[in-house]
Amino acid sequence: MKIPFYKMQGAANDFIVINNIELSFSQAELVKFAQQICRPHFSLGSDALMVLDKPQSAGDLRMRFFNSDGSEAEMCGNGVRCLARFAYEEQIAAEEMIIETRAGKVHCWRLDQRKYKVQMNLPSVTQWDQYYAAKELTVDYLELGDPGVPHLLLSYPDLDNTDLSDLKDLACRLRSWEELPKGANVNFYQIRADNEVVLRTFERGVEDFTLACGTGAVSTAYTLFDKKQISAKSIKLSTLGGVLEVENREGQLYLIGDTNIVAKGILLDEDLQL
Repeated sequence: MKIPFYKMQGAANDFIVINNIELSFSQAELVKFAQQICRPHFSLGSDALMVLDKPQSAGDLRMRFFNSDGSEAEMCGNGVRCLARFAYEEQIAAEEMIIETRAGKVHCWRLDQRKYKVQMNLPSVTQWDQYYAAKELTVDYLELGDPGVPHLLLSYPDLDNTDLSDLKDLACRLRSWEELPKGANVNFYQIRADNEVVLRTFERGVEDFTLACGTGAVSTAYTLFDKKQISAKSIKLSTLGGVLEVENREGQLYLIGDTNIVAKGILLDEDLQL
């Protein structure tokens, strides 16, 4: 089986991207495909599989996002920027496009060869100052989009000097908190001077910290804006994979960041079975 693909990354979130309008894989085949090709060492390896598919309503294209374990997520902020570039490079869409996701329609703009801006869906659920009794902590919860991507947010002093191994047990506990039927991505953040924020995100589906999470960055920014912990109209969030910017324009949030085409070619994995 020969499968055309792009390998892309945004803020070090890396993705295998395919055009399912041409490939016509079924849901079951896409789940199995993601589980096999995202495995490091055994195949291409990546955080996730992104699938460009036919739009179902008024969008230019549809995004389908599969974590490395085969679970399908609502959307991905770093991923949708990469998918927008993929669609532009493959002449599927123009410099401005609407991408359908499970969390709603996303408006995207090409700013230059590598930088893309996306208007993110606002939360459908917000629950501030939730008490996590097991660790006597106060956390915030929101679901970005509708149906929303679930995120927990926790202020953590001196985060930029904290090893992730020291946070993993707490992250795992919060990710599977019984109060949250969908589980949640877990975002630890530290506010620094000049409206800069340090961010570390533990992602469900990956079940570990990733180098960056676009929806985590937007969820963190929304929380800080809404709780008036930051008064500026733009926040820069420092992740392990790079800096992401979130703009607040009259209540609408925009995620801005680079994309990177790492490789493109033909997948020839001889162990692949669909």
